[in-house]
Amino acid sequence: MKYLPFSRTLLSLAQRHIALLCLSFVAAPAYAQSPSPAAKPAAANATVPVLLISDIHFEAFWDPDKVPKLNAANVSRWDSILAPPASPGRDKTFKAFIKKCHCSQGDTSSVLLDASLKNMGLDATGAAFVTVSGDLVSHDFDKKYSTAFPGSTRAQFRAFVEKTIEYVVGKLYARFPGVPVYVALGNNDTDCRDYWLDANSDFLKDTGLVVAKNFPTADKKNAEDTFAKGGYYSVALPAPIQNARLLVLDDLFMANDYKTCAGNPDQSEAVSETGWLAKRLAEARASKKQKIWVMGHIPPGVDPYSTSKIMSSVCSGSLPPVMFQSSENMADAMTGYGDVIQLAIFAHTHMDELRLLKDNGQTPPSQPPISLKMVSSISPIHDNLPSITLAKIDPSTAAVVDYQVFSSPDLTGDNDKWTEGYAFDKSYLLPDFSSSSLAKLIAVFAADPGGTSQDSIDYIADYSAGNDSSFLQTFWPQYVCSLSNHTATAFTTCACSNAH
Repeated sequence: MKYLPFSRTLLSLAQRHIALLCLSFVAAPAYAQSPSPAAKPAAANATVPVLLISDIHFEAFWDPDKVPKLNAANVSRWDSILAPPASPGRDKTFKAFIKKCHCSQGDTSSVLLDASLKNMGLDATGAAFVTVSGDLVSHDFDKKYSTAFPGSTRAQFRAFVEKTIEYVVGKLYARFPGVPVYVALGNNDTDCRDYWLDANSDFLKDTGLVVAKNFPTADKKNAEDTFAKGGYYSVALPAPIQNARLLVLDDLFMANDYKTCAGNPDQSEAVSETGWLAKRLAEARASKKQKIWVMGHIPPGVDPYSTSKIMSSVCSGSLPPVMFQSSENMADAMTGYGDVIQLAIFAHTHMDELRLLKDNGQTPPSQPPISLKMVSSISPIHDNLPSITLAKIDPSTAAVVDYQVFSSPDLTGDNDKWTEGYAFDKSYLLPDFSSSSLAKLIAVFAADPGGTSQDSIDYIADYSAGNDSSFLQTFWPQYVCSLSNHTATAFTTCACSNAH
């Protein structure tokens, strides 16, 4: 991830302003005539900082010699077990462990977790709240546990997963005392295996008590109840944010690969949770003043990277595009409430991305589009630098005025100060992260099929913090189509028309 582009010439800046202005007329569909769901952004010095993090993937098995102690100890003792220097021969022991279980490696060690927390505090001083959009535990967690403890029971595994999640959430609360921390579960955060989870389970009940531990009395009981059912909840955003709520989903139930812990496909909880979401959104609209943030882990829409590999088959009609979720129902429920939803937060890809959720089914759309931010990861498993996002929020509207991304100088994160990679307003010369701004930016991308304009180059460079992401340029037109076409039909129409 590069530093802020202060070296750009005034001429370059002027050219980009003109390009954005011109393309905004081309990009402005009928929904642009609708009243914006957000009022005019507040002045920069009146905004409120909010910390967005995701995909921590804490590696509890990083020092295999310490794992039996962690397994036997109460979570309150984990710091005392993890704090001492690594065990002798840790590198060799861990590599042998990973080889034995045929597991992935490269997730967040206790050293990186502590370094991340330290720098979160430095870069997010005064944050009104913290969001964690899923995947608190490392990849292949179930395989690692069964390798470390052959013959262990499901209950023993569940206890270790629960303690790991409690440890990570507790570390965040300790780093930000008195600051609300809102957590969504990801596809790795289960007591079964990746993408497998049971609704109405002891795991969800126990984890919900941890997640909602410091919630205000008005929301706590309902949040615990709905989390126990399906890992989702509603909570009021804290002052000085006004008249806004956060709806948190466990969209593992909506994932393409979702199964129950018995290995059976089951859409009943996805249907139930989508219905809950739609009801909460309808209530917010009826109030005529409440604004909503929606947070999950697995984003709606097309998986552009996987789809790019089969693009010829998609355009020939022999294969559909690869979707992140098993249906478009959740996204459709959201796009019906563009007047209510100020922001959607997702993650999962570990990359720094944006999306524009719009009603692809009506012309003109009945609701304005929704700004969607995909938060980059703490985990450096894809050789990306660990990073965090600091958003600036207008407290009167709950709208995102700007955001900055900070990243570690290296994969360990063990440095005195992480550096600012980029800020949205300075990189793209746009006043805010509103749907109208994103529509203009995506139009700039669409007009540049080679991905060679300064805006496209910046986006591609920032996609994977500190890592070469030029591969994105090889399927840039298709990727751009995925940014504002969440349905399979709309994406195929866009991407295949660009392919000819």
